Amino acid sequence: MKTATVRDLRNQFPLVARWIEEGESVEITRSGKPFARLAPIAEPPPREVVMPDFLARMRQDFPDTKGSSSLQSIVDYDRGDR
Repeated sequence: MKTATVRDLRNQFPLVARWIEEGESVEITRSGKPFARLAPIAEPPPREVVMPDFLARMRQDFPDTKGSSSLQSIVDYDRGDR
């Protein structure tokens, strides 16, 4: 663990911030006595992305539509013609 003074934080914060970005914890001292600790935030685990199943949704909304037929019935439905 690295150590920095309050003066270091005030005058050389980019250096201290780089230590933290690199994963190092930094103990802050005032008058030679430690009083705080700066540590990097643990990154949350990556979220699993679930892609929607558009074809299943289309089959649910338009059960009488064949996959190989024209999409005209869908367009008509959206326009309110159906």
